[in-house]
Amino acid sequence: MKFRHYLLLVATMLFASCSAADETKAETPAHPTAINSQTMNITIDGVTHAVTLTGNAATNALVEKLRQGPVTVSLNTNGNFEIWGSLGFSLPTSDEYINGQPGDVVLYSDSNICIFYGNNSYSYTRLGKIEGLSAAELKAFLKGGQSNISVTLSLPSGATAIHNIHQASEDDAHYTLNGFKTTRPTHGIYIRNGKKIVL
Repeated sequence: MKFRHYLLLVATMLFASCSAADETKAETPAHPTAINSQTMNITIDGVTHAVTLTGNAATNALVEKLRQGPVTVSLNTNGNFEIWGSLGFSLPTSDEYINGQPGDVVLYSDSNICIFYGNNSYSYTRLGKIEGLSAAELKAFLKGGQSNISVTLSLPSGATAIHNIHQASEDDAHYTLNGFKTTRPTHGIYIRNGKKIVL
């Protein structure tokens, strides 16, 4: 009889241990930095490229603004290294001396966006970077050298921030760690009802 109680106790402890391990696994993402990753689209003359955003107060505020809809601005060439102009609204600043490189997207004086196709060093707030284009390709895409360039900033279709998922999870939807809604996922790590789960 004592042996049977001992086996029951051991089985209970093993079950509790496995449950705790599974719960910990479900709450721990494979790539913690992926949760903070966010992209923005820049569209010029019908061509769109993605910007990988820096995680700071300025980009958080910009993403919230873009949730209300795309923002179109008119930018101009400056110094044969960037296009820049007013966003029409202010963002929080965290200026630092930056050696700007082709593809860098920065905030100048809290309300101006600068997109580099060349190099420049000054005090800016980092917003993000366009990856995968050479300086020449960036200059062509950004219409470097021209004036009154119509530039549209937008969020990728279906993108949503991780911190807002719990507000839109009544439908028991699954979201990737990048914030994209997906239907009937089969494996991987997802957000459902505001919690990370492993399938």
